[in-house]
Amino acid sequence: MLFSNVSDRDGGAVIAALNQMNVPYRMSDGGTAILVPEKQVHDTRLKLASQGLPKGSIVGFELMENQKLGATQFQEQVNYQRALEGELARSIQALSAVSAARVHLAIPKPSVFLRDQHKPSASVIVNLHPGKTLDRAQVAGITHLVSSSVPELPLKSVSVIDQNGNLLSSQQNAAGGLDPTQLTYVQQIEAQTIKRIIDILEPIVGRNNVRAQVTAELDFSQTESSSESFKPNATPDNAVIRSEQKTESSENGGSGPQGVPGALCNQPPAGNAAPAGAAAAQGQAQGSSRRESTVNYEIDKTVRHVKAPVGAIKRLSAAVVVNHRKAAGGDAKAAAKALAPEEMTQINALVKEAMGYSQTRGDTLNVANAPFSAEEREVLPEVPLWQQPENIAMAKDLGKGLLAGALILYLLFGVIRPLVRNLSTPPQLETVDAPLALAEGEPQPESAPMSAADSANRLLAAKQLAKSDPKVVANVVKSWVSADE
Repeated sequence: MLFSNVSDRDGGAVIAALNQMNVPYRMSDGGTAILVPEKQVHDTRLKLASQGLPKGSIVGFELMENQKLGATQFQEQVNYQRALEGELARSIQALSAVSAARVHLAIPKPSVFLRDQHKPSASVIVNLHPGKTLDRAQVAGITHLVSSSVPELPLKSVSVIDQNGNLLSSQQNAAGGLDPTQLTYVQQIEAQTIKRIIDILEPIVGRNNVRAQVTAELDFSQTESSSESFKPNATPDNAVIRSEQKTESSENGGSGPQGVPGALCNQPPAGNAAPAGAAAAQGQAQGSSRRESTVNYEIDKTVRHVKAPVGAIKRLSAAVVVNHRKAAGGDAKAAAKALAPEEMTQINALVKEAMGYSQTRGDTLNVANAPFSAEEREVLPEVPLWQQPENIAMAKDLGKGLLAGALILYLLFGVIRPLVRNLSTPPQLETVDAPLALAEGEPQPESAPMSAADSANRLLAAKQLAKSDPKVVANVVKSWVSADE
């Protein structure tokens, strides 16, 4: 088979290339498979690969390499979405159970308004090989692959169906809508809590005398909160100055000479006029002063951004059953008795500490003391050594080896050794004088050596005897060994 699951376009291109190369071919599986002679498969594939065949119906980011000049933003967005869908389909087809895949993305147009924003969604169609199925982990891997490749794509918005229309990624299941990863985490929390309870109680009540079950409710929602608070300064000493501005202005001095300038004003004063110093002193008493100060202080501001952890425990419910105590010696059924109230109180406190009991969280705990059922388990007899499966298999292998060794010894000593001995012995010539002890007319004993044809016939008969009845061959070998001893 040269190619299988070939589309009509690729099939036509491959057939045209085969006709040019004069390579005989034949179609099968309804025209989706191309067959060529077995000796020319690899050579033909290499030659077709050099021509870029088959191209495949899935296009990836190579679509972005041939952008046309003047393409609009809408065309670029459509080409990008097609390329992304093709790359995702190629990645999904890499799974061994998937023969073909197709991905559809619904990416909304971004909006400047927060309330008008919508989340993208995706759907995946997988064509599985005959007899192949996808388990839950593989389906979860496909949904995570698509969700991680598209920005803002929620995991719950990815749907996976097969070629028969069966929904593989069910959104609602018996686990309360949890995906496999979340469900596994819940089971781990429950198993760890049960182990802690049993480990702390078994040294007190004995091994296999305590049973516990825990149900955990976890919060997988993602929440973020931001708060900004302002607090005035308590004391001026703790205040931090942000900015300070000071302005000072001062004026001080006399009024100076006054009047209309002229000849009289420039003449010296008369004799009875006031002294010049008195007028100067009176002028200096006049003046003004101005002072301003502006101080800005920092305000105590607190900004808090809180992101709640994912998978926090909302509630734990535990049920613990402790077996009655059995006294040492005597009948175990008659000696079993309930634990004292003080012991039950102690066990209750230990279980609370082991499970991390929180009353504010709404945890519940129920510890009971009851006798366990005394059902006697059926004791299976011990399998003898010669009936154990591994010993039987080993004996069969050993028997096969011994039988092969016996056959080799038979061929060596029963066929090859006499043949070599006869070939190495020189032929004896018939004597002229016949033995005197033979009566007249009695046949002479055969003294001629064994021919090559007789040796071949004996060898063939020995092989057939070893195949038809190996026990006879084994008995013959045993007789030879005992005769040699």
